[in-house]
Amino acid sequence: EVQLQASGGGLVQAGGSLRLSCAASGFPFDGYAVGWFRQAPGQEREGVSCISSSEGTSYYSESVKGRFTIFSDNAKQTVYLQMMSLKPEDTAVYYCGACYVHACNGGSCNVLVDTRVDFGPWGQGTLVTVSS
Repeated sequence: EVQLQASGGGLVQAGGSLRLSCAASGFPFDGYAVGWFRQAPGQEREGVSCISSSEGTSYYSESVKGRFTIFSDNAKQTVYLQMMSLKPEDTAVYYCGACYVHACNGGSCNVLVDTRVDFGPWGQGTLVTVSS
């Protein structure tokens, strides 16, 4: 059974930092690109970052470029998202899932859900709340 379990969210003041973890199981971890997505209340899900462990490449959306860092630990089958300089607009539920990127320009990309990959339904995600 494929599982992607996001954790590490919490309440932080603007300018603070958090590290999210996505523990993966049930599939060959280094065979897929895994990324982070977020959804704020009343808004559509947004892709923020994507990493291909096998290719050693990582990508970011314009909204988080320079503030967030994605990295993975293949031995632990875990993808992390280190978030720095957090802003109130980063408040959302964060999820991890299969990803790909499109239209990269100026160091940022559109991070999209890879619907070709069936990782099952989205998990519960982890809530990040940034206070002003």
